[in-house]
Amino acid sequence: MKIVTSLTFKGNCRDAFEFYARVLSGKITAAFAYGDGPPDMPVGPEYKDQLMHCWLEIGDQALMGCDGIPEFAPGYHQPMNGFDVTLHTHDPAEARGWYDALVEGGTATMPFGETFWSPGYGGLVDKFGVPWMVNTMPSTDWKPPQS
Repeated sequence: MKIVTSLTFKGNCRDAFEFYARVLSGKITAAFAYGDGPPDMPVGPEYKDQLMHCWLEIGDQALMGCDGIPEFAPGYHQPMNGFDVTLHTHDPAEARGWYDALVEGGTATMPFGETFWSPGYGGLVDKFGVPWMVNTMPSTDWKPPQS
C-alpha cells in the first residue's frame, strides 16, 4: 500500500509541482489539464489549461495535485489547513536545505533549529499556501539540548 497526499491549488498547481520537483529532486510523471478531458466534461473554458491531475515522484514517495474548480472541488478557495506535508531525513543539512528552499516566499511557522526531539526541525507555509514540517530524525547517539 502507498498513501499519497493530494493537494488542491487555486490555478497554480503546475508552478507548485515544478517548484517541489526542483526542491525535492523529484520528477513529474503525469500532468493532465482539464482541457485534455472529454469534450463533454462540465468544465468552463477558463480552466482548460489548469491541472486536473498531477503526479510527482520523489524517490519511492509521491505527491498528487490538481487545480480546484467549483464543479469538482467545493471549498477549493479556502486556505489549506488541518494538515502538513512532512519531510523526514537523518541528515540535518538536507533538512535545512529543504526548509530554506520551501520557506522562500512563504512564512515560517517555526524557524528551523534544534529541538528537544530533533537535531533539526522547522515548520512553514510555502508561497503556494501549503503547510510543511521538515524534521531530522535523531541518530541513536544524539542528545537534546540542555536547558
